Amino acid sequence: MANTIQVDVVSAEEQIYSGPAEFVALPGEAGELGIYPKHTPLITRIKPGAVRIRVPGQAEEEFVFVAGGILEVQPRTVTVMADTRSSASIKAYKKTSSKEPARTPRSTRRAYPPVYRPERNRDG
Repeated sequence: MANTIQVDVVSAEEQIYSGPAEFVALPGEAGELGIYPKHTPLITRIKPGAVRIRVPGQAEEEFVFVAGGILEVQPRTVTVMADTRSSASIKAYKKTSSKEPARTPRSTRRAYPPVYRPERNRDG
């Protein structure tokens, strides 16, 4: 039990989850965040999605669905302040997460900014 971290997931309405964990994964604004015990302190916003919690002694991870919020990480504590708890079910999440991700049509992909090339003087 020495290599665990305390996880608290709360919303304005209720405490959603509280307990020890070996690992926590969350949807951050810049991508998936993975938190292990003794992680460097940080505060960041999280996107809507699943908070995956690996509980010591359990084969399956716990899932908590949040509609965004704030994440605070301290070396021994992870606190998720969720905007609201999502009503999505674990079965629905497992169905969608097992599928291959949808591809974005080429016309809607974000293009890199154009490269500036000054006009060349062709007269010499």
